[in-house]
Amino acid sequence: MMFSTARAALAGSSLLAATMALSACATQPGELPAAAGPVAPAPAPALMPLPSSVAFPGGALPLPGGFVVSWSRPPSAMLRAAAGRFLGRADALAGRVMPVADRPADPASAPVPLRIEAGQDAGWLTTRAKEDYRLEVGPGGVTLTADGPDGVVHGLATLAQLIGRDENGPKIDFATIADHPRFAWRGIMIDTSRHFVSVETIKRQIDAMEMLKLNVLHLHLSDGTGFRVESRVLPELTAKGSHGQYYTQRQIRDLVAYAADRGIRVVPEFDVPGHALALLLAHPELAAQSPVDPEPKNKNTAALDPTLPATLRLVRRLYGEMGRLFPDAYFHSGGDEVDPGEWMKNPKIAAWMKDHGYATPQALQAAFTAQVQKILAGQGKIMVGWDEVSEAAIPSDVVVDVWRSSKFIASATEGRHPVIVSAGYYLDLLQPAGQHYLVDPYDPAANGITRAQADRMLQKGARPDLVAAFLKEPAPPPLTEQQKSYVLGGEAPLWAELVTDEMLDARIWPRAAAIAERFWSPAAVRDVDDMYRRLAVVNSELQITGLQGEANRWRMAARLSPGTVDPVMVLASATVPLRNYNMNRYVGRHGHRLDEIGEVASPDPAQAQRFSILVARYVAGDHSVAPALRRQLAVWRDNDAAFAPVAHVRGLSEALVTSSHLAVIARAGLKALDGRRILSAPEKEIFDQEDAAINGSADVSGTSAGATLPPAGLMIAVEPAVRRLLAP
Repeated sequence: MMFSTARAALAGSSLLAATMALSACATQPGELPAAAGPVAPAPAPALMPLPSSVAFPGGALPLPGGFVVSWSRPPSAMLRAAAGRFLGRADALAGRVMPVADRPADPASAPVPLRIEAGQDAGWLTTRAKEDYRLEVGPGGVTLTADGPDGVVHGLATLAQLIGRDENGPKIDFATIADHPRFAWRGIMIDTSRHFVSVETIKRQIDAMEMLKLNVLHLHLSDGTGFRVESRVLPELTAKGSHGQYYTQRQIRDLVAYAADRGIRVVPEFDVPGHALALLLAHPELAAQSPVDPEPKNKNTAALDPTLPATLRLVRRLYGEMGRLFPDAYFHSGGDEVDPGEWMKNPKIAAWMKDHGYATPQALQAAFTAQVQKILAGQGKIMVGWDEVSEAAIPSDVVVDVWRSSKFIASATEGRHPVIVSAGYYLDLLQPAGQHYLVDPYDPAANGITRAQADRMLQKGARPDLVAAFLKEPAPPPLTEQQKSYVLGGEAPLWAELVTDEMLDARIWPRAAAIAERFWSPAAVRDVDDMYRRLAVVNSELQITGLQGEANRWRMAARLSPGTVDPVMVLASATVPLRNYNMNRYVGRHGHRLDEIGEVASPDPAQAQRFSILVARYVAGDHSVAPALRRQLAVWRDNDAAFAPVAHVRGLSEALVTSSHLAVIARAGLKALDGRRILSAPEKEIFDQEDAAINGSADVSGTSAGATLPPAGLMIAVEPAVRRLLAP
């Protein structure tokens, strides 16, 4: 379970604290209703991504009978399937879950008419797809008009989000919506190499992507840990490099078709020349360093020898076969994190570089990248590479996937390269949705490390070239309009060092929904509080319609504490796992286990978000929320007595200290509500310990790598909010 040194040290942004705001959320174990008060007007439907233009004139249609669909022209099989999925989701959201034959006949339960007018689009499933749609919901029913099939899929996703309930049962709100995406490339990247992910789990993510208008699934399919696709041309790759876990070609074709049916393109990544251990187990003769160690300390370091003609022959054969399996025009060839020592410590490679005029490893990689680009172009593909490929001159057709620092958005677009932005959206950093939400794909200064962090890294002996790549200061100037034209969009990557199949749903969602809004909605849509309000509802809809994130978190907690899950879930409701790869360090120091409460805890717990916004209201003078704050603090205070008896197993016992600290912090919050804001010395020590953990975990530079990590890899997320209650 090794993880990438550079990513472990550096990826992400340097906000010290996440915005934690939520005005309404689903009930979780231990949560009590908010303080009673006047009945507020019903909130607007929780649409996400927020449409380009939306109006709610008031009123709604009752929905006891569901929908009946009609078409302006005969629909394709893809559109019929999309309508069928919508009807199933609508039934689930409206509570119409009985078999049709068992539903009571009721003349008043006539279905709502849904008329779909769909245009044709030769650019379907490309970056040129017509994705606009218009939606009208009124007394006469629903009209959905779209320029192409992608627009129909997106319009149905929005229509499902208009379904709600009131005292009369299910309903659909009147609305007038005109919508189009801001960016053409809106993706999620799933690493299936480090932890293999089942086809069923990937399909659940595709279904959720459809509902959030994400349209690219980037699959990272080869790395040091495993090669994950059956090759009939090079069968030794899976025989020696997959550990028996890989997708058959039939499964890949089925997965690609499943995604296409939902308007989602699948872009494969087979990483060269670095991250090549799985390839080299089958072809050790192509290794930059011999002999090949099958179990190195860092499985990401091994690299191909780019000076060997046989290396390019392997790439040509592999990419040719995989390109036929994945018909999308784009093909990701990796190109990241090539350790210069892999090449420079090989005398033959060093001599070859000198003879051919390559002064640096970057120049050698650029030459290799150019050759790979020619291979892919000859196979009808457009090459995508991580931003390392842009450090030297490469063909302008290469798409640069920016990950180390947002400044590469500026340099790549200056070189007229198409750009995909991943920097700022790394889900495996375990940062909250509000932090990702404020990163804009057009902002070349949004993400990276500060000069102070860089200086600390250099003092600790970090490689200067690595530090320079992640440094975001001085900030580049804003992009010109021409540079913006090269930004295709963005992706939210999830690297899987600490993500099992069981954990995947909860590690992607609901945070990816907030990122989806950043990729789709106008740039001015940046209200974090309102985003969290809508995100809570959207997460419930995702769970109702098929995701298993919340169910799996409960299952994992139940495995740790059979029959007494609530104490575990209550502790998880107030805590978050360590962020910015500090959790990787914790897991590495504790046997690489992924069956503890740290895996149950959410990076963005709704309980803590709700509590924080109530605290903000309280300190702003709204003391009507005090009863709700008291009830929640009492739950957290009392949970320690319930948690201690069940925390006698590995995976929970490590969190006894955290549980005790939470009780102390909750008691202090209750006293603060009574006007007693002075902490005792032991209380202050606990607050300071938890505060230091939060601040230390926010440092993405990696300079805290040797620091003591909190018990169980958990931080008390509500500590900053309680500290606000204590302020004079």
